[in-house]
Amino acid sequence: MPDYNWKPVEPLSVEDKSIDLTAIQLLYESWRSSKSRLKQSSEASLRRFTEQLVRRLSIETGILERLYDLDRGTTEALVARGFLEDLVSRSSTDIEPSRLIDILRDQEAAIQLVVDCGAHNRKLTKGVMHELHAILTKHQETTTAVDQFGNRREIPLLKGRFKEHPNNPKRPDGSMHEYCPPIHVDSEIDNLLAWLDDYSAEDPVIVAAWLHHRFTQIHPYQDGNGRVARALITLVLLRADLLPLVIDRDLRTEYIDTLEAADRGNLGPLASLFARLERAAILQALSVDADAELSRKRTLTAAVIESLAAKFGRRRQAKEAELRMVDSVALALRGRTRKALEEAFSELGRQVSAIAEPQIHMREGGPDRNNAHWFKYEVVKSAKAAGKFANFIEAHWFLKASIRVERERLVFVVSFHHVGRELTGVMEAIAFARLESYEDSEDREYASQDFFPCSLEPFVFTFQTTEQEIADSLARWLDAALAVAIKEYGDRL
Repeated sequence: MPDYNWKPVEPLSVEDKSIDLTAIQLLYESWRSSKSRLKQSSEASLRRFTEQLVRRLSIETGILERLYDLDRGTTEALVARGFLEDLVSRSSTDIEPSRLIDILRDQEAAIQLVVDCGAHNRKLTKGVMHELHAILTKHQETTTAVDQFGNRREIPLLKGRFKEHPNNPKRPDGSMHEYCPPIHVDSEIDNLLAWLDDYSAEDPVIVAAWLHHRFTQIHPYQDGNGRVARALITLVLLRADLLPLVIDRDLRTEYIDTLEAADRGNLGPLASLFARLERAAILQALSVDADAELSRKRTLTAAVIESLAAKFGRRRQAKEAELRMVDSVALALRGRTRKALEEAFSELGRQVSAIAEPQIHMREGGPDRNNAHWFKYEVVKSAKAAGKFANFIEAHWFLKASIRVERERLVFVVSFHHVGRELTGVMEAIAFARLESYEDSEDREYASQDFFPCSLEPFVFTFQTTEQEIADSLARWLDAALAVAIKEYGDRL
């Protein structure tokens, strides 16, 4: 008996449509607005960023399917320079380099087809699906099928044609996941496409998650379904004027878990994963270096002068006053953060008071405290590691909280800073902490480690966000980050 029984695909439910993606929804319009400005100031840099994003997607989609493996160094070289066989050594992958490059180029060509469909508003049809599948499997001749007696055998792969044999995978524990029987594939795809046409007004990330999951439930092709499904994500997002998202190899387990949650009727985890990845892509795109593109095209002096003129000109625009409204949101969130940390640190103090009397301190930071430059190193370092640009030309706000019990001290910081080389109206919060030890009562410090990150993902908000809209989301994010810091601190006590 199968562990998962196939059932006909279902449309977006009321519950699906109400999945809470508040943390990213207001970022959509900020990106669309910023994109138009980036096209004017740095069209080539933005195009290069998108091309590299597509190449990264093309590489990772095959690794997720375990078509090949590829080390990180070679991955970065191929992303930066293109799919050139000379960049791939035999030791960097588990298949022949020439075959790897063929597969990568096929996957890149499929994404390019999706880009063209989005640019020309080409409707998604069975024909487009078949075209995608044929491109993606161009260099794949066979696949495995199971006959009516349960025997596995190699069969020719039908390229650009729906399956003729069941393709239900058997798991290591012996259970089976049942996909749509071949006889029902045509009608199921018809239903999927008809519903998709009705969802133009719904959140594109939720629609992308729905389409991806329902497509994989059908599993209409003998092989290559995951690659086609991820290409369809890109089509939905591009049509909404958003960016392709990349599901990295390191996220494979989480990705599969969220698909299985969707099998059980909960689309939320998959939509949240996609929202997180789309947010990361947008924040990286906002950090495209416009000035670097200018300097490549003109002399250094001319580039600097033109760049400065453009910057001063943009600062005179009334739009910037609107974008800087995000600072008032950051200020309000700093206040909320202080209240939450005062409560948490007071409770922690009560719990450890049997050991010694705790010393608890709170310090606010920002332009209103003349210390906005504090923690710039940690913030910039974190942003660089994530491929983003933390803009310290604009206002920076933070809340620093500390607790000391005997010789051990915890310093916990939440930073609110702008993202992007230009003013974008987008800010993020990150959390980091440091543990300090003191040698004696005279407070002579003998050991302290560097700050370590406490938030796996940044908390993002925009000039269109209101404090009330994101209060609950901030509380959950802050609770998770603080738990990391206190756990490390507790291990030292």
